[in-house]
Amino acid sequence: MLSKKKFVVSLFFFILVLFTRFWGINWSQSFAFNPDENNMVSAILQMNPLNFNPNFFAYGQFPLYLTYLTTPIHNFSTIALTLRFWSAVFSCLSLYIFYLIGKKVFSSKKLALLFLTLIIFTPGLIQSAHFGTTESILIFVFAANIFLSFKIYDHPQKIYYLLLASLISGIGLATKISSLILTIPVFLSLFFLFIKNHSFKKTFLNFCFFISIVLFFGLILSPYNLIDFQNFISSMKYEIGVANGSIQVFYTRQFIGSLPYLFQFQKIFPYTNGVFIYIFSIVGLILIIKEFLKKHHLNVYLLITLFSSLIYFIYQGQLFVKWTRFMSPIFFMFPFLSIFLFQKIKNSLLLYVLIFLSVLPGVYFMRIYFSVDSRIRATNWINKSIPENSQVLSESGNVVNIPLFDSKINVTNFDFYTLDDTLSSYQELEKIIKKSNFIFVPSRRVFKNQDNSSYPLSQRYYRSLFSGELGFFLSNTFSDSNSLFLNSENAEETWSVFDNPVVRIYQRRDEK
Repeated sequence: MLSKKKFVVSLFFFILVLFTRFWGINWSQSFAFNPDENNMVSAILQMNPLNFNPNFFAYGQFPLYLTYLTTPIHNFSTIALTLRFWSAVFSCLSLYIFYLIGKKVFSSKKLALLFLTLIIFTPGLIQSAHFGTTESILIFVFAANIFLSFKIYDHPQKIYYLLLASLISGIGLATKISSLILTIPVFLSLFFLFIKNHSFKKTFLNFCFFISIVLFFGLILSPYNLIDFQNFISSMKYEIGVANGSIQVFYTRQFIGSLPYLFQFQKIFPYTNGVFIYIFSIVGLILIIKEFLKKHHLNVYLLITLFSSLIYFIYQGQLFVKWTRFMSPIFFMFPFLSIFLFQKIKNSLLLYVLIFLSVLPGVYFMRIYFSVDSRIRATNWINKSIPENSQVLSESGNVVNIPLFDSKINVTNFDFYTLDDTLSSYQELEKIIKKSNFIFVPSRRVFKNQDNSSYPLSQRYYRSLFSGELGFFLSNTFSDSNSLFLNSENAEETWSVFDNPVVRIYQRRDEK
């Protein structure tokens, strides 16, 4: 039986977890502004009881089948909402597992609860839970494998821990092929057991058992990877080409010339964890290194956690594409490292101040789920304020254009990604500008990614627009910044363009 105090604490954290993961889950009001959500919903809509082939292999079939079987009404908005529901569920499960990891590593329930508090309010984890994509599942798989690796090391005779890790890793494989990297904690535990027991035969058999069961569950839960092997391989070749940069697509332009590893520390981690936790984690890492140099020893649980995350970062960080979501399984590491700083602080007042600063970015981030999406607010203003039959220049390349509903204005969505390819494209743009009464800039996607010498015509256009030289003035802006003390538009683009883009509306000056 739980004591009254433990019950109250447990209930408090339970409510806090549910609130931060489920509140505002329908933030986009039935629109799928995230391209992965859009693609997954479209794949699910293709399936029927006689044909479960989604004809979509960028991800595995497990999340698609889970959503298909649990969606009461099979229409676009309901499926999208169900995807987000499961994303939030897996995020909640991950938080509990991270708490268990904290108890094991820190050997303290108080520090584990502090760790839980910090990851509850980690902005990147909150965002992942609100996207109906695969990230929350992968975070869960990584967290579960780390915790189960502790159990495998502590109880090598209990094969069911290895079996459970195999099942969960199979779910990861059936969700995304690249999730095989998330099995590293299990392999590390087997390695440390080998160092401890020097039993090569048992280690080899456990290794073979683990791999076999992972592959088995991966194929069972994502069968069309094998049944429709040709399309699966074709899709994988394309995805690998995009990931390594050998296939150039418009939505990866922000990564041209970016530096591996440094990019993530500049454009992702300060935003997804908040600037304070980002700083505290660096101090925490220094303290761990000092401790190691002093004692030449770190406990196995800490080593598994650190090395698993480091190997993941080394692998993912060197890819050409460096989307925020690729780093989501290791967002927890920043609050985790911060605990090593907090446990050294003896002054209670100072500790509370640091904790307050740590959770503040997450609280601030939650604001976006208390307000109407910036694109919806822009739509409402446009329908009220822009005259009928107005000519509007906007940008294509967003997953969903500004949803104008039944607006009677005439919008031309120009492809700015081709602007610098041919002179005729720029001449076409000039003609559109001359007849336009308004110009929409739906997000930072184009002007931030094409703001360099490789795109001289794009630079000229946006410089002229923003300075007023083009003959337009900024009429209105719609956005709620999701990053405290940081400009969200300076982050990796997917941090803001999917759930909180800045929508700018320019009006021709002589029509004011």
